[in-house]
Amino acid sequence: MQIKRARERIVMSLCIIFLLFAPISATAQSNSMKVSLNLKSASVKEFFDAVKAQTGLNFIYNTEQVKSMSRITIQSKGQPITEVLDKVLANTGYTYEIEGNIVTIVYQQPKEKKKTVTGVVVDEEGGPLPGAHIKLLKTNTSAVTDSQGKFSINLSNQYNPVLSISYLGMSAQEIKVVNDKPLRIVMKPDEKQLDEVVVTGYVKISKNSFTGTSVTVSADQLMSVSKTNVLGALQVFDPSFRIAENNLAGSDPNKVPELYIRGRSGIGTTELDAENLSKSSLENNPNLPTFIMDGFEISVQKLYDMDPSRIESITILKDAAATAMYGSRAANGVVIITTVTPKPGKINVNYNFTGTLEYPDLTDYNLMDAREKLETEVAAKLFKADPKSENYITEQNKLDEIYNKKLNNVVRGVNTYWLSKPLRTVFNHKHSLYLDGGTEDLRWGVDLSYHKDAGVMKESFRDRMSAGLSLSYRLGAFQLRNYLSYTYTKSSDSPYGSFSDYTSKLPYDEYLDEYGNYLKTTYGWNATNGSENPLYEATLGSYSHDKSWELIDNIELLWNITPHWLLKGQFSITKSNSEANDFLDPRSQKNEEKLAFNNVVSGQLDVVTSNSLSWDANLTISYNHSIKKNNLNFLAGVNARSSAGNGLAISYRGFPSGTLSAPGYAHSIYGNPSASDMKSRLLGALATFNYSYDNIYLADVSTRFDGNSEFGSDNRFAPFFSGGVGLNIHNYKRLKDWEWLDRLKIRTTYGVTGKVNFSPYDAQTMYRITTDRWYKTGLGASLIALGNSNLGWEKTGNWDFGVDLNMFDGLFQMDFSYYRKKTKDLVTNITLPSSTGFTSYKDNIGEVMNKGIEVQIRSTLLNTKDWMVALYANLGHNKNEILKISDSLKDYNNKVLAKYEDYDKAYERTKQEYADTHLQYVEGGSLTSIFAVRSLGINPSDGKEIFVKRDGTITYDWHAADQVVVGNEEPKAQGSFGLNLRWKNFTLFSSFLYEFGGQRYNRTLIDKVENARISSQNVDRRVLTGRWQNVGDRTPYAALQTQLVATTRPTSRFIQDYNMLTFNSLTLGYDFDSSWLKKYHLGMLRLELSGNDLFHVSTVRAERGLDYPYSRSFAISLKMSL
Repeated sequence: MQIKRARERIVMSLCIIFLLFAPISATAQSNSMKVSLNLKSASVKEFFDAVKAQTGLNFIYNTEQVKSMSRITIQSKGQPITEVLDKVLANTGYTYEIEGNIVTIVYQQPKEKKKTVTGVVVDEEGGPLPGAHIKLLKTNTSAVTDSQGKFSINLSNQYNPVLSISYLGMSAQEIKVVNDKPLRIVMKPDEKQLDEVVVTGYVKISKNSFTGTSVTVSADQLMSVSKTNVLGALQVFDPSFRIAENNLAGSDPNKVPELYIRGRSGIGTTELDAENLSKSSLENNPNLPTFIMDGFEISVQKLYDMDPSRIESITILKDAAATAMYGSRAANGVVIITTVTPKPGKINVNYNFTGTLEYPDLTDYNLMDAREKLETEVAAKLFKADPKSENYITEQNKLDEIYNKKLNNVVRGVNTYWLSKPLRTVFNHKHSLYLDGGTEDLRWGVDLSYHKDAGVMKESFRDRMSAGLSLSYRLGAFQLRNYLSYTYTKSSDSPYGSFSDYTSKLPYDEYLDEYGNYLKTTYGWNATNGSENPLYEATLGSYSHDKSWELIDNIELLWNITPHWLLKGQFSITKSNSEANDFLDPRSQKNEEKLAFNNVVSGQLDVVTSNSLSWDANLTISYNHSIKKNNLNFLAGVNARSSAGNGLAISYRGFPSGTLSAPGYAHSIYGNPSASDMKSRLLGALATFNYSYDNIYLADVSTRFDGNSEFGSDNRFAPFFSGGVGLNIHNYKRLKDWEWLDRLKIRTTYGVTGKVNFSPYDAQTMYRITTDRWYKTGLGASLIALGNSNLGWEKTGNWDFGVDLNMFDGLFQMDFSYYRKKTKDLVTNITLPSSTGFTSYKDNIGEVMNKGIEVQIRSTLLNTKDWMVALYANLGHNKNEILKISDSLKDYNNKVLAKYEDYDKAYERTKQEYADTHLQYVEGGSLTSIFAVRSLGINPSDGKEIFVKRDGTITYDWHAADQVVVGNEEPKAQGSFGLNLRWKNFTLFSSFLYEFGGQRYNRTLIDKVENARISSQNVDRRVLTGRWQNVGDRTPYAALQTQLVATTRPTSRFIQDYNMLTFNSLTLGYDFDSSWLKKYHLGMLRLELSGNDLFHVSTVRAERGLDYPYSRSFAISLKMSL
């Protein structure tokens, strides 16, 4: 039984083995078959049939596929079937499979060969771009460049593969891969993306993920507004960046303008204590923003004198999230300047020329000519004696004689246009030359610039010359950059004095004698010695010359540790020197001690020299990486800054002549030389973190800890911080189908920043060395200023909320921001009892609030190959309010009131200074408030002005204590608008500035109309209109005064609403065609015609540019490269 079962198992196993290997045996047998064929140009089917006839093999194939195979010619004698099939199907893309007596013809899928391509991504300067994103289109394959900008990517055997390369701030590119050679991809800046990148001075952050508020302006945009004035051009693009109106300085090239961002937040030097605003007083300006160029702080004067062609872009940081990384220097905003860096390759030569025709703008002056002036005097009855006078006939004869002499001058053609005498039309020119070149690892650049800037007042000018050398060397992951620059500035004020000296001169006065020489004084019509002839003063040897130079060396070392980690060290050292020489000719009537029979020593020379040395150092490490949907930007670092300077002022007296003005010719030194010494140090640690998830949820955090030597010893360190969140609503999946919605982002931030706006030693107890007496122990010293060891920072808390909207592919773009800035711990003077021996000391008391909105609107109406039409407009509104003041400011208000105390003494009331209105500091008021006594106007019954007292009662008496806020110079809104147009190679750019809703105190109506000195000065043509003459007259002005003119003190009667529109700039440009340029071996050539300040209209008709007139300009510029 067991033997039988064993046999059954053996038989079953043999059957299974036979079934398994039978096909293999049959296939092996088929493979060994041999065939003999002799075919010529046979079809595939004929070949298969011939084989089948000899072997019995059946062929399975797709008749449609094999139609494309070539006809077959073959001879074989007893060759194995496999060899014959291999030979026939070679290079056809087909193969075969034999199973038993069946042969299957199949299409052979090519084996995948992994093909990769390598390359490097660089910027226009040849610098590597670590972190650039490389994507193979139509796949999910991507790569990121390493620290040296290199990459490698698998092409997945794609047919005609195309790579997409993108990098923040650069134009995205698509590159076709045509061979296996390494790629070199040069990324170019994207003008559209400039608004998408925020340059903070420490890092570059995508605006999509940034929650702060900033405005970025490209070099082309700046140059479209002005080729020479960077600061003036900036206010076109940001409604909160404003140049304060300076009705005295006008277009004076030597007056650096006062700037502020989002309103004024500090008090600084009070009005009565300050001299006329100049570049020197700007050092401690409480409202001036901080300027950072290539990572280092610079002065506003440096930017004012800078060649605009050296600038690549400027970013204005405004809210706390954008500025907190600058801590104690950020409360007034931060302006980041990025300069041009060298490009590799052959030597590139770029040349810029700008020629500017500038002429005075006198359209706001409404003065009389000689005939009008004489007729006005007649109408004012200046030549009519009082019939009731005892000496009527004698007095009338004298008046008739004066009239006839004036009439004789008018008839003879004497009509002196005094306003033209100190003025000129000038042609200024600016030249910029920039050369660069080198390799990817070693690049260099040289820049040279000369700017001749003559003012419209004769002999005034400000000339600048600069040179720079830039070197960049890269070794692997390390890069070293060095920029060395030298700037020389030479300037001179006009010897023709103040322009107001000419606006008051009489038009029928002669200014030359019979020999053609300037008269020392003009004719004395009213039995006087005559008045000073300002033209005579200008011919003397008096002068005011300044010169300065500055040497800066910036060094930067970068280590791209990985594609995501960057270590950067920066060090800058600045050496500067300046010298100012102010000389008065001994013959000048402006000398304190004039030449006379009893005085033979006159003339003075004031020489002020200053030297400074400062250094600035930064060390930062940053991390930038995207992990799936998480985008992280982190930076931490330290910043140290030190500056030291000294100055010397010497006053010399007594010179032999105006030509011998060197100190060696001086008779003596007046007083003792005055020396000054300044040292300050700043140390800060900072960290900033920017995060976005799925490009929807955004967050920013910044912190800084600063220490400054300028504060009291007990309060030198302070922390500053900011935080912000945002939401990119347009990136939600539900909204991505809304193709018309390009961007919708909401953001909000809050932070605390600080500022320093006082001299370095205000917190210190000060001593004066006594040099007029010596003691046995040496020099003596006296205590002159009481320090405050607790003096600390002014701090500004800034809350900001914004919405960014972009629709219909640029057809409508809007950025909206609301801000609320509260500045507390204002540094002001604290009044001390006189028994202490001091009047005041510095302390942190005072609060100021600024709140407002900003709106930026842009619209690209048309953008094609030949046409581009875009409109833009912006609006800013700011409300300034004083929340808290110190006792010392209340005492200052009392000083203001005391200015008017002597009005009723003798001839005091004739002094025009009593018409001045002065700012007072009151809680609930503003830093731009206008104070005067409220007025109900001129009483029709008696011609007297009716005033309103503080308690609401009315009176005829003007009292200084009744002054209240009657207006505000801060407008309700201000901004700009304009058009940007391109047609083929032509471009057109225009800009208008506007403001409305503020008020002005019209001083012209007081000085040249109501208080016009008709008998001795030229006057406004409105002088006789609107005058009270008879009972019942309802007029804006009081009765005409022809004898002693009593000055009208500040009254609301002369407060007027101020609305303004200025045609700021118009630029027409043309780019020459590249095909034409190639004939002359030029890389580019652009010609531009432009005009600035083409017209200015306002609702307040008043004289502008009182010390120095305003001007208009037209320019032609040429930009070319080789």
